[in-house]
Amino acid sequence: MTGRLFIFGLGFSARVVARAARAKGWQVAGTTRSGQAQGLGDMTVHAFDRDHPLPDDALDGVTHVLSSVPPDAEGDPVLDMAGEHLRRLDPRWVGYLSTTGVYGDRGGDWVDETSEPAPDLDRSRRRVAAERAWMDSGLAVHVFRLAGIYGPGRSAIDTVRQGKARRIVKPGQVFSRIHVDDIAQVVLASMRRPQPGRIYNVCDDDCAPPQDVIAHACALLGVEPPPEMDWEQAKTSLSPMALSFYADNKRVKNDRIKDELGIVLRYPSYRQGLAAILAET
Repeated sequence: MTGRLFIFGLGFSARVVARAARAKGWQVAGTTRSGQAQGLGDMTVHAFDRDHPLPDDALDGVTHVLSSVPPDAEGDPVLDMAGEHLRRLDPRWVGYLSTTGVYGDRGGDWVDETSEPAPDLDRSRRRVAAERAWMDSGLAVHVFRLAGIYGPGRSAIDTVRQGKARRIVKPGQVFSRIHVDDIAQVVLASMRRPQPGRIYNVCDDDCAPPQDVIAHACALLGVEPPPEMDWEQAKTSLSPMALSFYADNKRVKNDRIKDELGIVLRYPSYRQGLAAILAET
């Protein structure tokens, strides 16, 4: 099965989805704020944000729509600017890339898609509101809650090589992660097996402390890992954004993508994912 896929927000993850879809014969177009996107060949890319609406014919013939545009203080930019057009279009499948941050801090406990969102951070509260807006839009929406995203150019391998790696130890802290290639295969699998209204956690099988990931990247690169830093010492030097990544502590279950979409993760752990990234560079 192929069709015409339109992607709002061709960022890090969505570009990989676009390339994977094109490789399978899909016609793909999308948006960035600037109207430009590197690494996508001759793909049609439109400028789009609250100040730049889509051209009237941009969605002509589109059968599938994916949004990776994050909400802002006013709401969801895609629904606000293009929602009516999308409802008239009535695509067969609509995907929204959200985040596992909507679950908030669970003190290291497990969550699955039936767990009630309990966001702690403002940006996660906006995500919950955006999810609800998409689900209430009348469209054939599927929500993908992504764990910590990594891939070529954006991984612990790159952090170590750039000399920016730190091993901050917050006792009991674990993160779930997902390689960007596995995000793409989950999205394409959902497009093949649509279940409107469904929510999917998109993460690997290995919830792990962040300091372990840095240590493994150093081992792969054959360099000494940076010294461990105590959380109480380290948090005074972290930016508000960096601090926010340590605010939530949970383990995320991914059974649904396997049971319903038939997913076999290419990178079930950061160990395989980092090794593949290193092999490509």
